[in-house]
This record gives sequence, structure tokens and C-alpha cells, in this order.
Amino acid sequence: MNASDKYNARVDAGDSLLCVGLDSDLRKLPAAFRAKDAPQLAFNRYIIDATAAYAAAFKFNMAFYEVNGADGWRQLAQSVNYLRERHPDILIISDAKRGDIGNTSGAYARAIFDELGFDAVTLNPYLGRDALEPFLEYSDKACIILCRTSNPGAAELQNLSLNGRPLWQTVAEKAAGPWNTNGNCMLVASGMNPAEMAQIRAIAGEMTLLVPGIGAQGGDIKAAVHAGLNRAGRGLIINSSRGIIFADDPAEAASGLRKAINAHRQTTSRLRAPLEES
Repeated sequence: MNASDKYNARVDAGDSLLCVGLDSDLRKLPAAFRAKDAPQLAFNRYIIDATAAYAAAFKFNMAFYEVNGADGWRQLAQSVNYLRERHPDILIISDAKRGDIGNTSGAYARAIFDELGFDAVTLNPYLGRDALEPFLEYSDKACIILCRTSNPGAAELQNLSLNGRPLWQTVAEKAAGPWNTNGNCMLVASGMNPAEMAQIRAIAGEMTLLVPGIGAQGGDIKAAVHAGLNRAGRGLIINSSRGIIFADDPAEAASGLRKAINAHRQTTSRLRAPLEES
């Protein structure tokens, strides 16, 4: 089973497109956790235990662990192991945004996939295919390539015109075509830009899209689901980080977001069915 199959199986079993982002910034953790010997690990265990029933994926933002040096790396590895041991069917994403010359990318790929055991990783395509190749060679892993991101400055480069089209369209075409020889590419498509997400879906076919911008960033769930859902009623990994992990009741926040996503998912599927039958 490759990472895409693993994710799709979890989507069906858990009736969920929700990804919980473990952006466990040590400075923002509740005081009770900061007082512990391994605060990020303790906090992550708490969030995983509270929200796993509602999640199809968990995403670790590497920056919040790397900033704490060797101890942060250790707690990251222990958190991944905790999740993998208790919920082996849930997709585990490294939000690392890696991308470098080939031998350096090879070392990053071994660290993320072999040493830490992640199922998927976010990648920066700016250096081209040879920088992505060491990751793409792991046919059982998912390579989630940055296409249209949710940060305010994204348009500075991603919307630059290339042959009369924005650059992000070329990235989507590359990921759906020549970069996807192992069928293990996915794309990042912002929930803040549903019209562009719909265009990415048209280019990418049934490919799964990781969707940031929902939750604390204010993206429209209904618009994102309608724009990005694939024909199988899947194809989206809808991430929420701060809106869940720092909520007063993370379980309630995760459950509520899954319920909202599924309501729009069902409506979108019903609206599309007559069109596909005609």
C-alpha cells in the first residue's frame, strides 16, 4: 500500500478529509505542558489522543521542532512513533518544504522517510525535477509539491506569467505529468483561493490536494470542498492547525470541522452526480 492508498483507505474508514496540523510551538503551549520534561511530546500525545478519531492525517510543521535543536528533533521522532504505533492507518505528513540540489535532497529524503518514518513530505519545486527526484524515487511515499500556497506573498512568484499562464499552472502540469511517473505526487492548493483550486483540480485530475488556509486563516470550507473534491468524493487533505490544537476542546474542534467538511462534501457529491451521469 502506497501513501495515497493509505490515505484513501483512512478517508473511507473514518469518513474524514481532516488533517490536524501539529504546529506545536513551544512558546504557545499551555503552561501545564511547558512544565514537563518533554513538553512538545506530551502536548502532541494529548492532541493525538483527543483528535485521532476525527482525522485522516496529521501534519508536523518541522520548523517548530527544529528550532529547539536536538531535543526538538527527539520529541518530533517520538511523536511520530507514538502516532504510528497507535494509529498506523493515519497518514503522517512532514511539512518540511524541502528542495535542494540532488545529493542534499537525497539526504533530506533519507532523514524524513527512512529515519523519521513519515508517509509524506511537502516539497518546494523551485529547483526543478532533479531536486525532487530523490523524494519521488520513494514510490510508496507521497510527495506534496507546493503549487498555490496560502501566504499573502504567494502571488509574487506563483502568479508570474509564463507563456500567458500563471506559474502555478505549470507546476500543477509538471506534477500531474512528468514528475508523477511513480503516481506518488500530490499538490498544495490553498483554501484561500477556491477559484484557482478548481483550476488545479482540472489540471491534476484525481490527484490529492493538501489544503492549507482553513481554520484560523479563514478559508471558506464550502468553497474549498466544492472546488477541490475529486470524482471519488475524496482528493482533499484539509488542514487545520491552530484552530484545533489551541482550542479549549481540541476534540470538539476537530469533530466540528470534520462534520462541516462532510456536510459540504455530501452536497458537492450530490450536485456533481447528475452532471457525471449526463
